[in-house]
Amino acid sequence: MKPTLLKGWRFAGAALLSITLLLTAACGKDDTGGSAIDGSGQPAAPKGSVTLVIGAYSVARDSFAELLPAFAKQWKAKTGQTVTFQESYEASSTQARAIAGGFEADVAVMAMESDIEKIQQAGFITNDWRKQFGDAGMITRSIAVMGTRKGNPKGIHDWGDLTRKGVKVLYPNPKTSGGAQWDINAMYGAGLKESEAKTGKKDPAYAKAFLKSIHRNVESLDKSGRASMAAFEYGFGDVIITYENELLSRIRQGVAYEEVVPSSTILIENPAAVVDKNADKHGSRKVADAFVAYLHSEDAQRILAKYGFRPVNASVMNEVKGDFVTPPGLFDISYLGGWNEVRSTLYSPKGVWYQVLAGN
Repeated sequence: MKPTLLKGWRFAGAALLSITLLLTAACGKDDTGGSAIDGSGQPAAPKGSVTLVIGAYSVARDSFAELLPAFAKQWKAKTGQTVTFQESYEASSTQARAIAGGFEADVAVMAMESDIEKIQQAGFITNDWRKQFGDAGMITRSIAVMGTRKGNPKGIHDWGDLTRKGVKVLYPNPKTSGGAQWDINAMYGAGLKESEAKTGKKDPAYAKAFLKSIHRNVESLDKSGRASMAAFEYGFGDVIITYENELLSRIRQGVAYEEVVPSSTILIENPAAVVDKNADKHGSRKVADAFVAYLHSEDAQRILAKYGFRPVNASVMNEVKGDFVTPPGLFDISYLGGWNEVRSTLYSPKGVWYQVLAGN
């Protein structure tokens, strides 16, 4: 069965919010005019109020519901200034294209660094975002895992089980979703790992066939990781391939899912950056810088860990390391040659993913 792209009402809210923000972001200046300059030549942070426009990938929504008011409270205590937020949550690649196309977000929070690079290449990020706030620009980590119904009725234990007849698989569409690209990277990389174990070297043809054998069982390709999870919650599919944090946060809330950690999977890293051109235009530079710095702080990292993310802060990760499993075959994007190689090999018009999608 060919996978179908689920569409409909569950995306309408996000779409309307994005449209609203496109109309209002340019008006997001502080009520003092935002034109004062401090000794560094940057816009000063006056008292009164300031609006910060957040453009984030969809999976960040739940944790940001706690992070934003926590930051606002800290900023108010430190500066006397009230921060209000305009928020847009979309599939990562969709959000990146929107910002690069003119959506005036002050801060971008993406599923993968290549989406930040799209915004940078469009001229909106001018600072070295990887070095500006530490942690190579990343604010969270995760891994690609599988989620099943309670009791794991299909007996799913590793990627190979997803190739069995009758197993219905969900993951999102890599054209729009950064999470989907992480999922596909994980499966393709696991195929490379398996071929390497058998032959002593990576075999791209083997990895492609491995990915293709899983994709045959895909029931739907949703727009985003969050939409794919919603489809799973509505009863679609036997197994969902997703971020570990998406599953852990739900399991901790009492949802009857089970996490299956594959023997080989990819380390996911999620970046955040100030969108310099927009923050300077809006007079929100100081608060934008402070917010991204806050995301790297121990306080924010503890909040993110509550939502199933693996902290990038070493001290906080040490506090919560017992909550996470490290699979023996864990690899990062460098195992696949880095993002430039991945974009060329997997996601170019003639790349592996599009060959698999076409059944080739």
